[in-house]
Formats: sequence, C-alpha cells, structure tokens
Amino acid sequence: MNRTHGRALPLTVLVVALALLIGSILWSAAWSDGTAGRWGPGMMPGAGVAATGPVTDLDEAERAADEFARQLGLGVGEVMEFDNGFYAILVDAGGANTTEVLIDPRTGAVQIEWGPAMMWNTGYGMVGGHWFATSAVDRDEARGAAEDWLQTYRSDERVGEVEAFPGYFTIHTENADGRIVGMLSVDAETGAVWYHTWHGDFIASTEDA
Repeated sequence: MNRTHGRALPLTVLVVALALLIGSILWSAAWSDGTAGRWGPGMMPGAGVAATGPVTDLDEAERAADEFARQLGLGVGEVMEFDNGFYAILVDAGGANTTEVLIDPRTGAVQIEWGPAMMWNTGYGMVGGHWFATSAVDRDEARGAAEDWLQTYRSDERVGEVEAFPGYFTIHTENADGRIVGMLSVDAETGAVWYHTWHGDFIASTEDA
C-alpha cells in the first residue's frame, strides 16, 4: 500500500469539513438547548436520546450510551472520559464495533460522533451502507498510515490500540509511557487520516485496569 494517503490530511479534512460544517453547527446548537439526539436524513432515523441531566462519571456516561444503544438493538463497549466530554463505542450482539458516540456531560444527550463516525461509517453513518462497500485498507495498513501521519504531524504520539468499524478504523494514540493521549481514524477505502481534535485530554476509560 502507498502510505502517502495519510499525508494528505490537511486537504482531506478541509474538504470533508466543509461538507460537515452545517451539520456540526446544527449539532452544537442541539447540544446547547438539550435537543441532541434528533436525527436527519441518513442518520439512523428514529434513534436518539434526549437530555437527561448532567453526566459526571463513566458509569453515568455508560448508562446514557446504553439507553441510546438499546434503541438501535446495540450494546455498549468501551466508554472513555476526556476533558471535553464522554465517548463510547457501540457494539452489536456479537461484540463487533458498530459506531462511536459522544455523551454531553452537561445534558446527558447522546449523538453519533462527528467526523469519521458520520462521514466514513458504511453501516451507521451518513453514507448509509451504500458507499465504499469494499475496504481497500486492512488493519495493518491502517496502522501504517497512522504511524506515518503521526510521525509527520504529532511526532510525540505513537499508535496504540486499533479498533475496526464499518468502513474505517479508529486508533488510540499514546505518549512514550503508553498512556492514551487521543485518537485518530483511518478511512478503509482511501487510507485518509482524521485526528479527533475535539476530545481534549484523556482522563479515564472503563477498560482501565
């Protein structure tokens, strides 16, 4: 595989960000007034969790994510806490990853994570399972693309755990001591890399020992 895909991040993200801008603004407005969880075309119609009150820890975040997941016939995998809020992986009955969600700590509202989970997910995102049906990038190649990108743009971070989702991979990034710093995603069709800049600093995970 040609690993130069990852180096095209600035242009790739700018192009996709333009398409996502209006949706992101609407999501931000929804979070601010507690109406997040209302879905538009292509975004799993009928699914959503209204604001239920502040979420202050991993247990409360997991309960909010579980309420959202159950409406889709899904379960909850790892839940993580960051400075800017909570993040969770949703899984199917067999334990396979399906998508990623964010939990607003102020309101308890749950939404599909913006960025890759919306734009690249071929089963639970805006693409609706119709685009990019064939993955050209496997797990090892995704790891390589992430390594190349980090070496160029965030050389103090290293590739950690790789999680596969429909149409893309999400990868934890770590510091030299092996502690999680953040995460990025790699498109399974193009090898493009998208760093998750919105989380803030990592605090804790339900998978912590």
